[in-house]
Amino acid sequence: MNKRVLQIAAQLVFGAAVVLAAPAVRADDFIGLVYPERELSLSLGQGGIISQIAVRPGQAVKARQVLLVLDDRMQQIEMNRRKVVMEDRSELNATEDRARVLKRLYEDAQRVYDKTGSVSRDELSRLEVEYSAARARVEQLQAQKGRERLEYQSAQQEVTMRRLTAPISGVITRVQPKVGEWAKPGDLMMELVDPGACYLKVNVPMKFAQGVRAGMRVPVRVESSGAAATVDGRVSFVSAVADPASGLVEIRVAFANAKNLVRPGAKGSIDLRASGSLAAR
Repeated sequence: MNKRVLQIAAQLVFGAAVVLAAPAVRADDFIGLVYPERELSLSLGQGGIISQIAVRPGQAVKARQVLLVLDDRMQQIEMNRRKVVMEDRSELNATEDRARVLKRLYEDAQRVYDKTGSVSRDELSRLEVEYSAARARVEQLQAQKGRERLEYQSAQQEVTMRRLTAPISGVITRVQPKVGEWAKPGDLMMELVDPGACYLKVNVPMKFAQGVRAGMRVPVRVESSGAAATVDGRVSFVSAVADPASGLVEIRVAFANAKNLVRPGAKGSIDLRASGSLAAR
């Protein structure tokens, strides 16, 4: 019997220690969880073999940083081929030179024909036809160069689409594939979170949600490094409907987290009962 009494006493002491160690939450607080404003699941629209993974879970990345690369050797070859074709202006330059020469010959022949008539009408007509044909060929080659430029840009895009880049700055929380694996279009590759802006999501009874409006300032008590801290929040969302089963209304309170003091997933609370806790924008 004494042993049983000692076990019960130890459990009570342990429970009291846990309560004392937990962040203080008042009985009139509404408790919820902290979520990041931007949490992205990243994938590619192209399939292929993964040749490079440039990041690891927990790594901070910048916007537009390359995270993963599919095997793009064939696409690189095609892009370089189209670049060579686009930059080859030898025929266009030769045709432009020919057109300039024919223009001078035609204009000189026209002046001589008008002044002295020593140039035949047939010769003048022949030069005019050749000059017109040369100009038409120049325009044709210029249009061709335009098409080649578009084809080169398309090849560049094919290479770009085989690279997964970060759309925003943040922290990589998950890396799904491995180098050498085949990735299908739309497969989950990575998850990226921006912890710099968060919100607390709580569900409150309808009577406490009546006076809450988007833009109202609400202090948020959150867990920060094992202790309770208060940050300035602002209501960003109040659901227009209540949950039919529980009658609760979802409210979101956004707050800045530039120094990453609050971890998404932590608990937080707000007090909507105190009239002084809300302030209009």
